[in-house]
Amino acid sequence: MKIKLMIFTLLAPWAAAAQSPNFTITGKIGNLNKPAKVYIDYSSDGQGKTDSAELVNGTFKVTGYIDGIANSRMVLSREGIKDKEIYATGTGDVIYVSFGKEKIHITSPDSLYNAKWTGSKVYNELQAFNKTVGPTVMTVHHNANVLLRKASPEQQKDTLYFKTLDKKVQAYRKSRGEQLLEFAKNNPDSYFALQGLSELVSGYSMKPEAALPVFNKLNEKLRLSYTGQGLYKILNAHTVTALGSIAPNFTQNDVNGKPVSLSDYKGKYVLVEFWASWCSPCRAESPNLLKQYAAYKDKGFEILGVSVDNDKAKWLDAIKKDGLTWTQVSDLKGWESEARKVYGISGVPANFLVSPEGKIIGSHLVGEALNKKLAELMN
Repeated sequence: MKIKLMIFTLLAPWAAAAQSPNFTITGKIGNLNKPAKVYIDYSSDGQGKTDSAELVNGTFKVTGYIDGIANSRMVLSREGIKDKEIYATGTGDVIYVSFGKEKIHITSPDSLYNAKWTGSKVYNELQAFNKTVGPTVMTVHHNANVLLRKASPEQQKDTLYFKTLDKKVQAYRKSRGEQLLEFAKNNPDSYFALQGLSELVSGYSMKPEAALPVFNKLNEKLRLSYTGQGLYKILNAHTVTALGSIAPNFTQNDVNGKPVSLSDYKGKYVLVEFWASWCSPCRAESPNLLKQYAAYKDKGFEILGVSVDNDKAKWLDAIKKDGLTWTQVSDLKGWESEARKVYGISGVPANFLVSPEGKIIGSHLVGEALNKKLAELMN
């Protein structure tokens, strides 16, 4: 058994308009020098950006513009290789933090993970929130991976050791879920109540009918915020995407930047396939989709791939490597994808089978379940 670091995609497309900086993050981390770099991906009210800074004798500076509170991922790579730090080891120096329009300074003798923050009221509120509800999933997995690295050769071969560690991880996760709900109920004016409810829906698969009453009691400003409206769409998606309902139309650009709409497929059976280049289960289903597409494309069957990527190069590379031949679209907003919100997707892969009349006639069909449904329809 291997414990893997869970990566939450908090990030939107990096298309924020050029505006005067209204936040600054300066830091001093040991005495690191080139090639060491700090990377930051941040989003605020649907607009986001990615930035980086080289460390010179441990110091760095990042500035930018945000509309409201920013959710971010910060990475410190001593080799200057961002993705290796995040994905390759799964135990890298990566933190997930929130901040506002503030002048922030962070200091640490060795890492981002152990850095102390000053000058950020939002960060302090986040820390208080996490102290109340318990450590984040990322923190729990980080700590578990640290223990795994320190484990003796005998422990690393011991199945019981892994089971005990996994049991602790699951207990922390369960406790956090329970506390998130209590916090959201008891703090209707807190930004982190909204964030906590969003985490419950996306990370804990909380049912919309259970989440909606809590959402409706949040203050109006939070409910009408960009994040609030996005969550509202997701919570109501179960009625919008019920079997027999008309599939919500959407328009996104294909790989060449040409707008493509779901309504363009009227008159055909179309599988709306939500996926991402970084999603292993999605990629594992590609051979089966290729087989089904080849079998039925001449009988009125199409696939419309909808990626929740935010990196166009990685998206295109995955399409090429998997040999996907059907139309692919993405707004490159990552988990902020508008189509994802409308369809209430809390994870990928996910799909919806749409009839020639535009009605949803199947959902979340994978492997043999998809093959059987298509055989019934096409034959």
